[in-house]
Amino acid sequence: MSRSRTQPLLAWQRSLYQDNHTTRASLIIHAVTCPMFIAGNLALIAAPFASGWLALSGLVTSAVAMAAQGRAHKMEAVPPVPFDGALDALSRIFAEQWITFPRFVLDGGFAAAWARTRGSAG
Repeated sequence: MSRSRTQPLLAWQRSLYQDNHTTRASLIIHAVTCPMFIAGNLALIAAPFASGWLALSGLVTSAVAMAAQGRAHKMEAVPPVPFDGALDALSRIFAEQWITFPRFVLDGGFAAAWARTRGSAG
């Protein structure tokens, strides 16, 4: 699959996803940190109605999740396509966390990737 974007973002991201998530360590990190990122985002949204501390915890949680995923991507043989600026980074990160990874899990991609890594830790 071409790494240059010729499709809409979600289709393009999903078409490359399997190649960028091949180690068990990376899969585990994503399985833990994707929900963390979403929870952090929800905390940021709820903060104006609850507490400033909720905003801080949401920001920290989201940042920790992204840092862990960045390290996970360094474990992969095929690195992610570099970002093409700040807007590209934001759109790709939010699309991956909120849509692409959950779809990867729900459509069986995660289970298939896990099976392909049978016994391999990293």
